[in-house]
Amino acid sequence: MASFSWYFTDRLVSKLEEREKQQIELYAETIRYVMTSDENADINFFFERIKKINENNTIPVIWKDGSGHLNSNNIEIPNFNNTEDRQKFLKGKLDEIILENNKPIEMDMGFQKEYIYYGNSNLLKLLRYYPLSQLVVVLILGFLGYIFFSYSRRAEQNRVWVGLAKETAHQLGTPLSSLTAWIEILKENPNVNPEIVEELAKDVQRLDTITTRFSNIGSTPILKKEPLEDLIHGFINYLKIRISSKVTIDIQSHLPPNQQVNVNKYLFEWVIENICKNAVDAMSGAGLISIRLKEGKNNTITIDIEDTGKGILPKNTSKVFAPGFSTKKRGWGLGLTLAKRIVENYHLGKLQLKWTEVNKGSTFRITLPNPTEEV
Repeated sequence: MASFSWYFTDRLVSKLEEREKQQIELYAETIRYVMTSDENADINFFFERIKKINENNTIPVIWKDGSGHLNSNNIEIPNFNNTEDRQKFLKGKLDEIILENNKPIEMDMGFQKEYIYYGNSNLLKLLRYYPLSQLVVVLILGFLGYIFFSYSRRAEQNRVWVGLAKETAHQLGTPLSSLTAWIEILKENPNVNPEIVEELAKDVQRLDTITTRFSNIGSTPILKKEPLEDLIHGFINYLKIRISSKVTIDIQSHLPPNQQVNVNKYLFEWVIENICKNAVDAMSGAGLISIRLKEGKNNTITIDIEDTGKGILPKNTSKVFAPGFSTKKRGWGLGLTLAKRIVENYHLGKLQLKWTEVNKGSTFRITLPNPTEEV
């Protein structure tokens, strides 16, 4: 459609240019005839022709005689007090007309040659810009359409996430209540090893934490100020007893003592868990995970989680946060997607793949706002 409009307008402009050129040629021929005719020639017809051309034409014209004197037609000229200023003004207009690349028309007066320079009419100028204006309008509409489509798609994704999270929390709630009750019964049974019951209670508590996470995703989570270093250490201590003993986790903090951040504890622990478990898998159960806490730029706090795993192929670096992407045979590809959503949508931070190299490892960076006032 746009190509057809451009082609049609270009044809119209070409025809209009040719027509205007013919008008100016007729104008020049009329002037030449009048200037070279003898005294007895009937030139009334040609004066009428010039009059009609002047009345019906919006083409700017400058006539340059043999002595270099300039006359004009269809050009608005201010009221000058002397001829010199008028000629200077017309000289400037002549330079503008020459830039429009219309070939001047030569008039052979016999004793000298004079020239008529002409520019494009207002209509022709408008037609030249018409395809461009159409293109701009189409681009604007396309851009607005893209924004609307992206917003609608994102809103639909949000509704799906929220719906799945709420349903998962609801489905887990009932069996968890039953498990909690059974644990209380087992505690009262002297024939059951208390250590086993205690471990079962911890796992049920873990399931309850997972249910709380899904419940928070399905609603607007409440952020509270939490001591970041204590939060990280607490979760890592829990994680260490559930992963291979060949994995070393080193935490280094360069933050002020008791540095706090505004987080939802359950969701933020989920982010750390996803990244650390991916790191353990990438190292095949043996290696080093380094967690570095420090102040970032623009009043932020950064958490770098680095592993010594197999790294990520360059072709996959742009897809690590995409839903469904996973390098594991049985991976769902939702862990990092959820982590990014939690950090950026709920905590107004940023989660990014800072560095990766095949067979050397990867570093994920979490950036959070440094709280300056109570939430």
